[in-house]
Amino acid sequence: MPTAFITGITGQDGAYLSRLLLGKGYRVVGLLRRSASSDVVGERLRWIGVLDRVELMDGNLTDLSSLIRILQACQPDEVYNLAAQSFVAASWQQPLLTGNVTGLGCVNMLEAMRIAAPHARFYQASSSEMFGKIQAARQNEETPFYPRSPYGAAKLYAHWMTVNYRESFGMHTSSGILFNHESPLRGIEFVTRKITDGVARIKLDLARELSLGNLDAKRDWGHAADYVEAMWRMLQQNAGDDYVVGTGRTATIHEFCKLAFGHVGLNYEEHVVTRQDLLRPAEVDILHADPTKARERLGWTPTVSLEDLAAEMVEADLARYRAGTRG
Repeated sequence: MPTAFITGITGQDGAYLSRLLLGKGYRVVGLLRRSASSDVVGERLRWIGVLDRVELMDGNLTDLSSLIRILQACQPDEVYNLAAQSFVAASWQQPLLTGNVTGLGCVNMLEAMRIAAPHARFYQASSSEMFGKIQAARQNEETPFYPRSPYGAAKLYAHWMTVNYRESFGMHTSSGILFNHESPLRGIEFVTRKITDGVARIKLDLARELSLGNLDAKRDWGHAADYVEAMWRMLQQNAGDDYVVGTGRTATIHEFCKLAFGHVGLNYEEHVVTRQDLLRPAEVDILHADPTKARERLGWTPTVSLEDLAAEMVEADLARYRAGTRG
């Protein structure tokens, strides 16, 4: 039975990845940051039905000693570093925390592996936000980076350190440059979930309007359950590498609103209002993936359409409110 160690196991991607690996016969161990609220920390794992099948170990990405101790104890075959301060908007308000957790945290994990589990394979959750002010119409592994937020800059540092450990120490390290990926497990602070939550509240007469920022931003949105499959496939390759993971389709926030509100028979233009205070200091106008390498090398293609993704998220939020378990 192979062992996988996942940081960020209590997040969206961690939950879907846990379910995937358990289905493949893995022992799954996760990093548990005790500063998280204990009553909700396992909610995503519980929602997806795997909380009682994973092992959670106390530690923190900012504490190298805890990472070494955990790796020595569980001796993983694969390590997936998904943990981060992952909300882009918050990174302007907390740039040092973002750099420490999202950037240096990755290096702590790499260094702990070099000391305690040098033969394990490593996956780093890189981000399309590293492309920022895009330098090509469609972004692939050769596109220059130009991050536009402290989050994007921190992810870029982590990305290049993952490359550096691969080239310096011969470690099997891979980065997935993942474009936006959503699901019913997405945090409420992210725009897609904010929209579907708003749709549910308005449909159930709990609210009348939804406040958003820039509706013209374009993103390449896919389903998180598809994207964790790509993560796993990267670590099954003979050597580490970097891969862009996306659908190759872009849509504006306007379009996502139209799909989400339209699913319940509402016109988003009658309910969505824009607020200047919700705009980012520096916007990323468009992200558009070219996932050719992932398709050709990994045999990976997305399976969930944007329409089906929006519908699934709306239905999940409707169910939460009807059951009195919004979250």
